[in-house]
Amino acid sequence: MWKQFIGKLSWKAMKSSSGGGGGAGSPPAKPPPPLPSPRENGAAAGKPSASPPSPLAGAGAEVRSREDAFVQKVNICCAVYDFSDRGKDSPEKERKRQMLMSLVDCIGAAEEPLTETMIAACVRMFAANLFRVFPPKVRSGTTASETEEDEPFFDPSWYHLQVVYEFLLRFVTSPLVDAKVARKYVDSSFVSKLLDLFDSDDPRERDCLKTILHRIYGKFMGNRPFIRKAVSNIFYRFVFETDHHNGIAELLEVFGSVISGFAKPLKEEHKLFLWKALIPLHKPKSVGVYLPQLTYCITQFIEKEPKLAGTVIRGLLKYWPVTNSQKEMMFLGELEEVLELTDMAEFQKCMVPLFRRIASCLNSSHFQVAERALFLWNNEHLFDMISQNRQVILPIIYPALERNTRWHWNQSVLNVTMNVRKMFHDMDERLLLACQNNFEEEEEKRAATEERRKLMWEQLERSAARGYHQPVITADVSFPPPPSSARLVAPTVT
Repeated sequence: MWKQFIGKLSWKAMKSSSGGGGGAGSPPAKPPPPLPSPRENGAAAGKPSASPPSPLAGAGAEVRSREDAFVQKVNICCAVYDFSDRGKDSPEKERKRQMLMSLVDCIGAAEEPLTETMIAACVRMFAANLFRVFPPKVRSGTTASETEEDEPFFDPSWYHLQVVYEFLLRFVTSPLVDAKVARKYVDSSFVSKLLDLFDSDDPRERDCLKTILHRIYGKFMGNRPFIRKAVSNIFYRFVFETDHHNGIAELLEVFGSVISGFAKPLKEEHKLFLWKALIPLHKPKSVGVYLPQLTYCITQFIEKEPKLAGTVIRGLLKYWPVTNSQKEMMFLGELEEVLELTDMAEFQKCMVPLFRRIASCLNSSHFQVAERALFLWNNEHLFDMISQNRQVILPIIYPALERNTRWHWNQSVLNVTMNVRKMFHDMDERLLLACQNNFEEEEEKRAATEERRKLMWEQLERSAARGYHQPVITADVSFPPPPSSARLVAPTVT
């Protein structure tokens, strides 16, 4: 394959020289070697002729020629063109694309390992073509949920970049590329700039980067700590600073497979990544864009170490939405997946704040939120844990169930509430009646308090209508008199 590659390049050079001048993108012809000086000729004439070159010398010359031809072709591909105008430099663009495709075929069919010079030239070419600054994004005042359905942006240079990414993927996955040698050039600076490309607006580019980053993480083991730290910093900036990044879903998809490969027991570094990087990703408004990938990463942590379930549940409660009903439904769906993997010990540690939040969801005026919270009782694993801890859970959620049966406007929510209440009745009738009596007493106290407050306001309104300015003190609201020994002292003015 290499001999064919060199032959094609030599033929092109001969053709360009015979034509009197090549095109703009053709490689310049090499100057002929200098003639020997007369002194060297005389020295050569006085000495016997040199012996023919050995086979090892011929092999070295062939390797050097192969290396020179490859590097020359890669250097030509370092030229960068403007793709905003399709008609500009179109012959040079097409010539470069054909050369890139030949490089892809060459590295895929090569039988000999790439030398360090060839590896360095390839990395230099990748950096010249891929690493670029994206234009600033002009965003309106609309929220993320309103812009989720916008059409994606397609880069006009993708026709060219696609071949570069294919070459980079072949380069990373090729067994002929020595990882120890390539790591000198695929270093932290290269990986950092590669991660910056995940903010591209083109989904095709992000998909290619996802595959390449996964291969780099698997091949260059020395770069793994840096990649984890760099991705954590991207998440931090997204959550606490910019609130916008195009590649969060792709990065989480890569880390889903990375987390599944973590060894047990988990290192403290990985647990901090869960608490400080993954759980805060529930805060942004655009969490729905990457929630499936985020949920997969979190469940992978819990499967590795079940004790982390309590940490995840407390994190969800910390970032629970208050006014966003659509986001609240997403949290309830993720909560059910987490509770599926939660054991009894971790469930008991956080069940009180958890079911206080579920009780508020049951009384939500948004019928889908209330219905989604009621559907948690259809989960067999969660139902078993609730039944074993009903002495604590039922007193927390019974008032919410009773209010739904009396005052909720949606008939579907009312029907599901009656089914859940019947489950508790069949589970423990005595406990249900005790909760019902307690609820009635609390309602009577609340009604009495409301009545006293209403009477007080009526007295204040009548007093205001009569022109009285003295404070009205009812029999129910009295202030204790001062002790007889206390002296009344007028306040001093300083």
